[in-house]
Amino acid sequence: MNKITERLLRAVSDWTGVPQDAAYNIREDGLCAGRQSTKNVLIASKADKPGIDVTVLPGSKGETVYIPACVTHSAVDDLVYNDFYIGENADVTIVAGCGVHADGEEDARHNGIHRFVLAKGAHVLYLEKHLGTGEGAGARRIDPITQVEQAEDSVMEMETTQIGGVDSTNRKMSARLAAGATLRVRERLLTDGSQQAVTDFDVTLDGDGSGCDLISRSVARDDSHQSFRSLIRGNRPCTGHSECDAIIIGHGKVSAAPELVAGHEDAALIHEAAIGKIAGEQILKLCTLGLTEEEAEAKIVEGFLR
Repeated sequence: MNKITERLLRAVSDWTGVPQDAAYNIREDGLCAGRQSTKNVLIASKADKPGIDVTVLPGSKGETVYIPACVTHSAVDDLVYNDFYIGENADVTIVAGCGVHADGEEDARHNGIHRFVLAKGAHVLYLEKHLGTGEGAGARRIDPITQVEQAEDSVMEMETTQIGGVDSTNRKMSARLAAGATLRVRERLLTDGSQQAVTDFDVTLDGDGSGCDLISRSVARDDSHQSFRSLIRGNRPCTGHSECDAIIIGHGKVSAAPELVAGHEDAALIHEAAIGKIAGEQILKLCTLGLTEEEAEAKIVEGFLR
């Protein structure tokens, strides 16, 4: 792998070198730059399209899988299909992450289509960071699609973070939950300049006692624009919560459109949205402690997105 890939990997997946006891697949400019399976996690290339199948055997505990992808120069439009099959009662952490580097006039883009199939009682912690770098005029674009199918009593936890430099992103997630299944999503977004970000959550609660908790925290600076949409359908006795909290700095714009559809009298669904600027008293308080206004603003944003 090249030096740009190494830098991006450290930023988006805390990669410090080849792990001895973890499965991994490194994608660089549309090709595999390294792969390792373990006795409980099997990674294989797809036969009909770009991407991999990741199988976590039933009953596996404490496994970690690294699947970061990097685009290291302009004029790359990477498309990958990754499917994850999580066995019954397995417990696994999946460290994803994507970095795109533009060094020329053309765009650098990664499109990741991830499908998760969780068997009964399975638990997945999915960690994903997105980053754009490079001085080229081409746009840095990341457009992930995540599809989740959860069997009875399974748990899917997703922590997704955009840490800077991505000019355009369209993030789509859909999920369908069986009885007793739980989905938790924590999204953090930072945009500046003229960057654009779209988030689209679509969750269907089909089983008794299923539940989801979708929380997005974002900061829109300068002339950037963010759009947040969430749709929760409760078809059985279930619980669903959607929350969008956003801070606007400068001329940033944020739109939020939470939607709930209750198809059962015992579906308990809630949505919340709050958009505003940083309170002046917060800035003033930090300035009295010796920080400049810019430093105070940065500290507030850092704490908000944590």
